[in-house]
Amino acid sequence: MKKFVAVLSAAAMMTSLAACGYTADTANTVASSAETTASAAESTADTAAADSYKVAIVQQLDHASLDEIRVAIEKELDAKAAEKGITIEYKDFNGQNDATTLNQIGTQVVADGYDAIIPIATLAAQCMTTAAESTKTPVIYAAISDPAAADLTDIDYVTGTSDALNTQSIMDMMFAVQPDIQTVGLLYSNSEANSTTPIAEAKAYLDAKGIAYVEKTGNTNDEIMTAASSMVGQVDAVFTPTDNVVMAAAAAVSETLTKGGIPFYTGADSFVTAGAFATCGVNYTELGTYTADMALDILETGVVPAYHIMDGGIITVNTETAAALGIDYSAFNDLAGQVVEVTTAE
Repeated sequence: MKKFVAVLSAAAMMTSLAACGYTADTANTVASSAETTASAAESTADTAAADSYKVAIVQQLDHASLDEIRVAIEKELDAKAAEKGITIEYKDFNGQNDATTLNQIGTQVVADGYDAIIPIATLAAQCMTTAAESTKTPVIYAAISDPAAADLTDIDYVTGTSDALNTQSIMDMMFAVQPDIQTVGLLYSNSEANSTTPIAEAKAYLDAKGIAYVEKTGNTNDEIMTAASSMVGQVDAVFTPTDNVVMAAAAAVSETLTKGGIPFYTGADSFVTAGAFATCGVNYTELGTYTADMALDILETGVVPAYHIMDGGIITVNTETAAALGIDYSAFNDLAGQVVEVTTAE
């Protein structure tokens, strides 16, 4: 009997040990499976995150040049998303040329966790750069004529495209078709960083030629219009660089000057489609496209390159304005590789 009980006890113990062993193995297998599933889920989430980006496009204000750039940026982001099979979610913001509003937008964009910010024009770029300082969110600006003067250089999370103006080329154009100019009007906003360098360059050019100039400035549409009207009868031609404040009133300014018989030379082709006479500068659709490509490269690689100066040298002429002024602009063919003829947009 004792031997029989001992055998039964031993058998029960072995069964218990076997059961414990089975349970441990099963638990380890389940745990391992769970870890694998979690790892796979995490990998899937990482892949999804890498293939999805949020971009804030912050436009300083509404006018033809900046609108053209924004449309080009959005079109290129859509095209790249389709080409690469990724998701690029972008949202437009507009500061209405107000620093307080732009700063509020910057705070919102950073708080909402956007992956990149594309500000269009100088004030927007400056406000977004300040807002992104703590997070180092990449800021890829568009159409900054003088990044150094705007304090947008040597910042490790900031880059973009420059539409730096060749002021001498525009002055050369002016005298090529109007060799007898006696006085040039300089129309700009003294609050617009884009105008500082080209206006200084224009003064230096005119001083060297012994040509007089009249400066008129303004910071609102009404002030710009008053300044433009006051030039009629005083000057033989007017020059405005890539000035956003003047651009907002470009159509009315162009009409006033053309009726007064004064050719209006400007820093961007959007002025010319608004009615100005001529410009020599960059193509803003190409600038917007290049800016979007820079932004996507930075999102994919994490590398922020130096800012890029867009190629210029394209002369754009408004043929309707030229006819109204009675100007033969054939001399422009010797000054640029390409002369583009446009008419005034409706």
